[in-house]
Amino acid sequence: MNERKRGGTENILKHWREAVPDDRLAHLVKDATRALLRALQMRLTAHGVSLGHWTFLRILWEKDGLTQRELSEEAGLMEPTTFSALNAMERLGYIARRQMPGNRRKVYVFLTPKGRLLRDKLVPLAEDVNRVAVAGVPGEHIVAARQTLLAIIENLARDEAVSADPGRRIPSTRELASRVAAGSKRKRGGA
Repeated sequence: MNERKRGGTENILKHWREAVPDDRLAHLVKDATRALLRALQMRLTAHGVSLGHWTFLRILWEKDGLTQRELSEEAGLMEPTTFSALNAMERLGYIARRQMPGNRRKVYVFLTPKGRLLRDKLVPLAEDVNRVAVAGVPGEHIVAARQTLLAIIENLARDEAVSADPGRRIPSTRELASRVAAGSKRKRGGA
């Protein structure tokens, strides 16, 4: 296998085994996520679906008819990102956006028949990635990993909920850009 084909996930594995075998758990989880997402994207590409679209399709297959804001919150993405993705998905014929009578302000997102049909093609691809990912891992280890990851999420959710520090919230994209720009100006100004 040539070096070009070996990149990606194999490089992540090499990094963990050789460079930083005892690095923080957060980095390991991030890299495992990257590897899972790469494997899924490789499969989705054959169907002309991006990973970003997959995220929204998955949500809509479970809860069709969400507002754009609700969809952003479910996906954990900022509204401008959601808006751009939905524009592309609408052009592809996967979704339709509609306003409801009596509430012209909110825009609701609905799957089209084409978007619904993708479920039968794409969900098996994600299931395949999961099968490949845990191949050879004993069942009790998978159960323990799930329990551990859920406990981590629960602990971090609790930490977030009790935080009174407004600096620990996630700023909007615009606010974050302003903070970064202000920091750059201070550095250039010698402050």
